[in-house]
Amino acid sequence: MAALETARCLVVKIGSALLVDQTSGALRQDWLKGLAQDVADARARGSDVILVSSGSIALGRRVLGLGTGPLPLEQAQAAAAVGQIRLARAYEEVLAPHGQTTAQVLVTLEDSTDRRRYLNTRATLGTLLGLGVTPIVNENDTIATDEIRYGDNDRLAAQVAVMAGADQLVLLSDVDGFYSANPAIDPEARRFDVIDEITPEIEAMAGDAVSGISKGGMKTKLLAARTATDAGCAMAITEGSRLRPLQGLIDGAPVTWFLPRTDPLAARKHWIAAMKPRGEITVDPGAHAALSRGKSLLPAGITDVSGQFGRGDPVAILGPDGQSLGKGLTRYTAAEARAIRGKRSAEIADVLGYPGRAVLVHRDDMVL
Repeated sequence: MAALETARCLVVKIGSALLVDQTSGALRQDWLKGLAQDVADARARGSDVILVSSGSIALGRRVLGLGTGPLPLEQAQAAAAVGQIRLARAYEEVLAPHGQTTAQVLVTLEDSTDRRRYLNTRATLGTLLGLGVTPIVNENDTIATDEIRYGDNDRLAAQVAVMAGADQLVLLSDVDGFYSANPAIDPEARRFDVIDEITPEIEAMAGDAVSGISKGGMKTKLLAARTATDAGCAMAITEGSRLRPLQGLIDGAPVTWFLPRTDPLAARKHWIAAMKPRGEITVDPGAHAALSRGKSLLPAGITDVSGQFGRGDPVAILGPDGQSLGKGLTRYTAAEARAIRGKRSAEIADVLGYPGRAVLVHRDDMVL
């Protein structure tokens, strides 16, 4: 059973209906302050925290006087541009008193389907967390058209959890868990405490959203749960309107946990192992020894590069004797790797003409 107190990396999804008052369109400041305290407490327990927050369009449309109801795409994007500034500032203002630095990260569906963008986003999130920053992630509604949209922040939050290697994801919702039927319609509906497998029977129980602002219904939450648990991340659905929603979860608030069958790193390694290499990288004895100790692969340890591959592509890693050591996702193209092979990290910028990453294949992107 997952427990919030044990989270190594926690992703929390906040829907518009929780963040924005449905009548006035104003930000719910008291609720946001309570969430900030929850985030600070989680950080004090040693958990990294990422917030995936809706609300930019809801806030922006109020400023622009766009009223209620569906908006044309261009008006929704304009509202997002206005509201995103206010949303980021609101998080900054409530988290700063707790000593928390915030960062705004805007993504689109392309950022997770394109391997190069995926790795860029993953690296950025990892660096921010390593620096003690709390990233605030939202879909980039100002530029995203229908064909490059997630469409809802449930699935976005799940993908962010995968990219960040999170072990727990909490969807703060307008319902307190997953039910056998829509509890607003069926008084006999029962809530599941734990779901360890998303079966066809579970899928058949999913209903649609009833919230006036949120887009994500239970079907999208199941899609999010499948994405998260397949990547080794436990996912919770819980009612989020209380002033301390995460503390409420710790104190025993109703919740449904979807449990993974593995951990995030093992799931990622399995995914990499199944890929077909697009090139080969041969390492020297020193690099071979370093890899065997769990280190990342640096350009200095490379003796040969073959094949044509792009950044983020899978490559085979060969030992000094030409024997296969494993696979990994490269952070350089084949041409770049050839140019910097045998070079120390400090020399990379001089060779390429621009700053590069110190690591060619990170240990988390490698299977030996």
